[in-house]
Amino acid sequence: MAQTQAAGEQKNLSAVQPAAQAAPGAPAPAGKSPPNKRVLVIVGLIALVALTAGGRMWYRSHYYVETDNAYVTGHVHPVSSRIAGVVTRVLVEDNQVVKAGDPIAELDPADQRVRIEQIEAQIASVQQQIAQSDAQLAQTRAQAQAAQAQVAQAQAQALRAKQDAERFSQLYTDQIKAVSKAEVDAANAARASAAADVAARRDTAAAAQAQIAAAGAGRDVLKAQVKVLQAQLKDAQQQLGYNKVVSPVAGRIGKRSVEVGARVQPGQQLAAVVEDNVWVTANFKETQLAGLQPGQSVNLEVDALPGQHLVGHVESFSPASGNQFALLPADNATGNFTKIVQRVPVKITLEQADLKRLSGRLVPGMSVVAEVPLKQSSQSAH
Repeated sequence: MAQTQAAGEQKNLSAVQPAAQAAPGAPAPAGKSPPNKRVLVIVGLIALVALTAGGRMWYRSHYYVETDNAYVTGHVHPVSSRIAGVVTRVLVEDNQVVKAGDPIAELDPADQRVRIEQIEAQIASVQQQIAQSDAQLAQTRAQAQAAQAQVAQAQAQALRAKQDAERFSQLYTDQIKAVSKAEVDAANAARASAAADVAARRDTAAAAQAQIAAAGAGRDVLKAQVKVLQAQLKDAQQQLGYNKVVSPVAGRIGKRSVEVGARVQPGQQLAAVVEDNVWVTANFKETQLAGLQPGQSVNLEVDALPGQHLVGHVESFSPASGNQFALLPADNATGNFTKIVQRVPVKITLEQADLKRLSGRLVPGMSVVAEVPLKQSSQSAH
């Protein structure tokens, strides 16, 4: 009996030991262990950052218009020679500040001076011809006056011959034979001769008048030649003035390519003058233009000037998209048309204080990021 009881207890003990050994590796039957707090914090921070970024993106997409397709733009004036010549002096250096009218280079003036002397000699020669023509005209007028006097004399003689012929005719009739037939014929002949002499004298006077008109026309031609030569002289003097190449505007010299001794041709660019008054050309998408209007303030950041916050204002919009001004505009009248969002250039002016403060550092071609707040009061937009 005692042996049977001891065997039962040992059996129960052996059954409990495997269960006790399996308990540490098995999950707790009553509940689960709590998660790590650090993981929860990290997940919460990530969610907060994502919400913040998403909210900021949504807010900026609804209340701001931004583009990085923007550049500083300004007036770049090419400086070229108006005449051909050899450069004798170069008076500027790269990046030098110049004013309007300042000399940039000088050309050899020898050719222009020789041309001026030639034209002046031609003018003097023609003026001498005019003086000779005036003398000939005066002589021709005197001859015409003499011919006119001879006409008057011939007319007087013709009148006397006519009167003599009439008297002789009255003295020689069928009833009266006071004179002979020969005297009557001689008187009639003298009358006819006098009339012919008057006609001849008149023709001579008319010829003299024609010579006066011809001499006057010749003199007018010479005077016209003088005017032409004077115009050529003025042009030659202007050409001589063009030997000095000057700056058309105030600004800074750039792209100087002229050197002493070089022979330049008309229209050949020698340098460029860049004005300090610059602005920003921002190429906005056509879908961004709905909220833009002239007068709105624009926040600008220039890549070359980090940390410099600039403020501009929308001045005007381009009359066409940038594609329309391209050398080869896209032809959309084809079967393989693909719609592309176009860019429209917008001119943005800068504050004069910023232009003065950044004079010489803000130059055309610099990249800019332009941001336009859409929620602006009507006062700030005008």
